Amino acid sequence: MSPRTIIATRESRLALWQAEHVRSLLRDRFGHEVELLGMTTRGDQILDRALSKVGGKGLFVKELEAALEDGRADLAVHSLKDVPMDLPDGFVLAAVMEREDPRDAFVSNSFDDLASLPQGARVGTSSLRRVVQLLAERPDLRIEPLRGNLDTRLRKLDEGHYDAIVLAAAGLKRLGLAARIRAVFDPARMIPAAGQGALGLEVREDAVELRATLASLGHEPTWLAAHAERAVSRALGGSCSMPLAAHAVWDGPTLRMTAALGDATQLTRPLIRVVVDAAPANEAEARALGVRAAGMLHDAGAAAYLPAT
Repeated sequence: MSPRTIIATRESRLALWQAEHVRSLLRDRFGHEVELLGMTTRGDQILDRALSKVGGKGLFVKELEAALEDGRADLAVHSLKDVPMDLPDGFVLAAVMEREDPRDAFVSNSFDDLASLPQGARVGTSSLRRVVQLLAERPDLRIEPLRGNLDTRLRKLDEGHYDAIVLAAAGLKRLGLAARIRAVFDPARMIPAAGQGALGLEVREDAVELRATLASLGHEPTWLAAHAERAVSRALGGSCSMPLAAHAVWDGPTLRMTAALGDATQLTRPLIRVVVDAAPANEAEARALGVRAAGMLHDAGAAAYLPAT
């Protein structure tokens, strides 16, 4: 009898694509019978407020984790950038899959790139990370909130609410919408979020057999890079209310980390940027690279940018 696996997933078109992708791999490589359990999360329901005001990115995963906990599902597929840095007790990331394009995309119906926008143009994003980096390039822009799934965001652009919007290139490419991308940002200037473009597979810690199966779907270079990136945020107490970017790229055996921190209360304050590299051979060494990057941010004055605790 074939193993039966139930995947908990959000019901947006992108989330379903991601879950279907994992379902196909489990079916084709391991003969699993796989069902999808579609769910609407609090993050999907609350569209009139910034995530930083209502509980952070964890709002996209809590309902899925509840389904894992009570046995309705065996596995949850997440965009890794939406996964909190610390998982609840009893849950683990079984694998991080090979990363798609990690860059941010400039999407507009009238303008070719950020530089071509007129003075005071309206740009849509609700990511503080993107806000501070956009304003570092173009302090004249009017950055306006943009929430909703990918199709909703594109519809709002098409209805004329914005001159341009900024989205993750990975999601557009996965849904066959690469033609909507007018330009991609240089990741050295618009540094991506930790884990951007990668899929994380979350299971209960005690699901030993499933964890072993899923581990074979993982991609070791992405796994190490993502753990390094996430370690920066964890060391700084990261949440979506912190304008933090962290992106690691392999150059042979060397993993080079670029990180930047802005001020959530003074959005035009100069960013603190650091670059650090190492040659991590395992997860612990990758995390250590991220911790070192966070230490360098602290040495450069991060305490003055972080909320008082």
